[in-house]
Parts: sequence; C-alpha cells; structure tokens
Amino acid sequence: MPVNSFEDYPMSWRPQKAGLERPYYISIAASLEADIQSGKLPENTKLPPQRELADFLDLNLSTITRAYKLCELKGLLYAVTGRGTFVSPSTSAQNTFMEKEDGIIEMGMIKPFYESNYVIQNTARLVLEREDSIGLFTYSSPLGTKRQKNAARKWLRRIGVNAGEENILLSAGAQNALSVILISLFKAGDKIAVDTFTYTNFKELANFLHIQLIAVPSDGYGMSPDGLLSVCRNTGINGVYLMPTCSNPTSIFMPQPRRLKLAEIIRQFQLIAIEDDIYSFLSAYGRTAPDAEPFFSLLPEQTVHICSISKSLCAGLRVAFLAFPDQYRELLVSGMLGINLKTVSLNAEIIAELIESGEAETIVKQKILSARRRNQIYRTIFPQNALLPSPNPDKLERFFHWLRLPAHLTSEELELLALQKGIHVLGSHRFAIQNENKSSYVRVSIASPDTEDELKKGLLLLKTIFEEKQMNFFV
Repeated sequence: MPVNSFEDYPMSWRPQKAGLERPYYISIAASLEADIQSGKLPENTKLPPQRELADFLDLNLSTITRAYKLCELKGLLYAVTGRGTFVSPSTSAQNTFMEKEDGIIEMGMIKPFYESNYVIQNTARLVLEREDSIGLFTYSSPLGTKRQKNAARKWLRRIGVNAGEENILLSAGAQNALSVILISLFKAGDKIAVDTFTYTNFKELANFLHIQLIAVPSDGYGMSPDGLLSVCRNTGINGVYLMPTCSNPTSIFMPQPRRLKLAEIIRQFQLIAIEDDIYSFLSAYGRTAPDAEPFFSLLPEQTVHICSISKSLCAGLRVAFLAFPDQYRELLVSGMLGINLKTVSLNAEIIAELIESGEAETIVKQKILSARRRNQIYRTIFPQNALLPSPNPDKLERFFHWLRLPAHLTSEELELLALQKGIHVLGSHRFAIQNENKSSYVRVSIASPDTEDELKKGLLLLKTIFEEKQMNFFV
C-alpha cells in the first residue's frame, strides 16, 4: 500500500489502478496517451511529479520514469527543468506526423516513395526557365489556367472520371479540397456517413466544422449497403464520405458490385457523395483497365470527386483535382476563392508539365513497381496478413496494410511497444469513429522506410512484438 493517503490530495492526473497490466510502464503510458487524446488532459497540463505518481500507484519510480519517457518520445509530453512535465500542444497532429529521428523506422506516416523527386526537380527547373514563367508569380488565373485544367482532365480520364473544364477545380491538396467541400456544401450540425475506421484528417476537419460523422459497418468489400440503408432510414444523413480505392486505413479495394449497391442508396436518399480517390492510380496504372468505376461515373449528379497527386506524383507540391456536377459549381467556386483566393500557380504548372510530357505516367509506374517489391517482403513476414479478405489482394499493390493485433494487445500499447523498439506505426484508435473494437488493429506503411532492408527489419521487429505478447499471455 502507498505510504501516503491520496484521498483528499489534489492530483492533475489519476490513472485507474485496477486497469493497469504488466508491463506497468507500457500500461501507464497507454492510459496517459488515451486521456491526452480524448481531451481529458488539455495541452500544457502539468502532470504529477514522477515520485508522487509512483507513491500513488505503489510502483517503483523507474516504472513511472519509463512511462513518461515513452510519452515524451512520442511528442505527448515535454519537460521543463525545475518546473515539471507538461502535456504537449497539438498532440494528435504530432503523433500522426513525426519528424525523422535517428534510429526510428517510419511506418506510421505514409511516405509515397521519394525516389522520383529528382524528376520533379528537373521539371520545376524546366518550367522556371521558360520566358513566360514570371506570370506564375502574379494574381492571374485564380482558378488555374486552361493548360492546367486540360492536364487535370487528361489525368482524371485515365482513372475513369470524365468532367468538363468548367467542372474541374485545382486545390492545394486533398485536405484543402475537403475543406472547400465541407464549408461550401455542408453546414454545422449536418451528418455524413463514414466507415467505422476513417481517415484521421477527415475526422479532425469534420469535428472542427461541427459536422457529425456517423459510422457505418464495413466488411472486406468496404462500406456495408445494409448498414448505410439503415443509417439513412434512421438518421438524417446529408452525405457520405468514401475512399473506394485502397481505403485509408483499411487498404480495402471496393469492387464494382459493392459500388453499384451503394450508389443506388446514395441516389435514393439524394446524398452528396464525397469520393476521396487518392489511390486510384494503383488501379488505373497497375492494370490495363480499372476493375471498378468511380462513383463520379456512377453518380455524376451527386458526386464530388477528389484526386490528389500527393501519393502518385509528389507529396510536397500539394495539388489535387476536384471534379463536380453543374449543380455544385457556384458554391464550390465561391468556397475555393474564399478559402484560397487563387491556386498555387507554380505547383499546378509543374504538375501540368509532368502530365503533358508523359513523365507523370513513368513516375506512377515506377512507384507501383517499388510497392510490388515491398509487398512481397510484407507477405513473406506476415503471410496471414490482413483483417479482411479484400478482393484480389495479390493483383493490386498497396502502400500500407491493416493488421489485426493479437488478443490482449491494444493499438495504444502496440504503438508504445513499437516505438520502444524503434518503429513508428499508427494504431486503429486514431481512425475509429466509435469505441467498439477501436483498438484492435494497426496500420503499417510499407512505403515509408528508407530502404527495403529497413522495411524488413521493421516488420520483423513488429512480428516479434506480436509473438512476445502472445507468449506472455499464455504463460
């Protein structure tokens, strides 16, 4: 028992003693992170001194020190000499995106193979050497030039999206496009149906705009039609957010029959379909012909389609193409101008040049080949690889995978154990819309490690964590 009584003692954080499991420092760190992420511990909150918390929990001081250190490594905490330990600001953003640290293998953030960036650099130099390039630094063409929009049309047609020049906008990346869509077509209090596990940045944006996300069950083929139908009948839904080609985080490729069923429900209830198709190039360029049509083709009057080039071509240029029906043009143009004032002309022109010259297609095909080699490594180490039996898993390459965790290992704990071994991954609790099974999986980016050898090392370390947890459970 603790030497001191804490019944009436003020403490900024009191973890539940009964909920702690061995190893205690991992359990304490996971509990601390959960309370930070939930907002229970606001930023800059001063935590109890380590010795005080050790006394409260009746544990060794070294156990608390190790727990705090793990959280500091993840950017959750910061220490001020002579003052104590505090909750870091903007912790959710810090944990999704981590700066490269010595000894840490990045498998959390999805880096889209940077080997082709020298081609981007050469193209940028070519664009800047043109006599008329000075015009790229003015306020001209706020929504993009005719050449840039025609290049966008050419790129979109390759993935099955046919839109006129007047129905295409250029944005500063997918997140910017999502912001424009939500602000222009939705209002605070509206409800949007999403997968149970959904892209974290969309979750945060919707929360910021006070738009409610309604979780719909999914299976190995994507969002459940019966689940969406039930939600539409019982809840006032205004839209649906879909990532049909390699959904983030579950890596599911939605087949044509499932798309047709969902499209019929979306049509019936007159929903706005937001189609985030950032990985469409994997299907369009990985085969002679895509296996499934985009929702923009199935529902051209109700779908707003986003095609970002951050994964296919260049992450740093922040360009995305937005295709939409006539009925949304005025609202979206107004929203785009209100948020951005104009497109980033230089970035858009570099992308246009890559597409028109044919370099873009070369870059994409090279990235798919790189992904294929890394997927072979992944399948060797994790042969029973995934949560769900996604259709045609061996024919379409992925940049990341969705792994079920062993029993009695939560995604919060897994993140901390992985970081302790030098790996950064993202657990399913970051993507969950509801609490059920929210901590049972982990997203593993196979594109992010610097080399294939580093990928293999990271995957083997991750497998070791799985095996150690299973052995400890049965001991």
